[in-house]
Amino acid sequence: MSFSDYFKQLDLDKLSMQLYSCTANDVERALAAPQRDIDHLMALLSPAASAYLEQMAQQAYQITRQRFGANIGMYLPLYLSNLCANECDYCGFSMSNKLKRKTLSDDELLAEISIIKQRGFDSILLVSGEHETKVGIDYFSHVLPIVKQHFSYVAIEVQPLKTEEYQALVALGLDAVMVYQETYQPITYAKHHTRGKKQDFVYRLTTPERVASAGVDKIGLGVLLGLDDWRLDALLMGYHLSYLERRFWRSRYSISLPRLRPCTGGVPPKVELTDKGLVQMICAFRLFNAQLEISLSTREEPSFRNNLLPLGVTNISAGSSTEPGGYQNPNTQLDQFEISDERSASEMANTMRTIGLNPVWKDWEKAWC
Repeated sequence: MSFSDYFKQLDLDKLSMQLYSCTANDVERALAAPQRDIDHLMALLSPAASAYLEQMAQQAYQITRQRFGANIGMYLPLYLSNLCANECDYCGFSMSNKLKRKTLSDDELLAEISIIKQRGFDSILLVSGEHETKVGIDYFSHVLPIVKQHFSYVAIEVQPLKTEEYQALVALGLDAVMVYQETYQPITYAKHHTRGKKQDFVYRLTTPERVASAGVDKIGLGVLLGLDDWRLDALLMGYHLSYLERRFWRSRYSISLPRLRPCTGGVPPKVELTDKGLVQMICAFRLFNAQLEISLSTREEPSFRNNLLPLGVTNISAGSSTEPGGYQNPNTQLDQFEISDERSASEMANTMRTIGLNPVWKDWEKAWC
């Protein structure tokens, strides 16, 4: 049974009612459980759990230090192109937005790589808009070997691909794939994706299965917090994660929890996620899954980001640009969304050390396999 088949059996209205009906007793049982399941995650994401945030944070801190030590992985996004054939009203790359479109040439790519390497990064996330004819498997097959010469760990965040296409990229050195569902609520999904292949909710939903079948080391899930009820979206992502870990246990998994940010032509959040709510979500997922990697981007304000780091976060970016060519030529108005934490990588690393955390620039070596 694919996750799409499993997902069809879920009654989202019923799940929402159960989520909002959780009691203090349910939360206390979840906190006391030696091993936690999806029902415990529901309780920890519920409004009732907000009164237990301090206890959740203490447990999340202890579990994270036990599993990951004081280490925080450092990565940087490298935007390859802002070409896009989709209409998504929350994204600056949406095809109807009037902005200059750009795809990096080999020389421009090497210039970006040179700057990123000078900053100390050895883990890179390649990002592009979704335009399969001009920025598709042929382009990715061309640039991946170039990038892999310079970085030990290479991930991509691009349009969903076929299993055989992921297999071809794995052979060229691909290590991880991030593919975010944006929202697990089909009606909301259809509202925000009005044109292009991203309209296909089911095809995107089953992408992680194709990624895992291709033998990719790490798979990243995520929702865009604010498109709809974040508690329900997070719970449904938990169902997705549990399914994947049971069926594809050879792959590692991560989640990203980005809040909706301003962008060209963007929409305001339908349901606002407060700082307290984001803390609850991070702690809930850490208590639910001790080995799960949790990424925190530069969308969050610096002081708040500092406070989040010890509570379950395992990977962060710093000094990021969200535009193609943005490290060599910043502020060209080609960005995907606004960032809030503009600290450099060295500044971020120094901040981490002052609070007892260890920035890790490289934690993977292919030869070890």
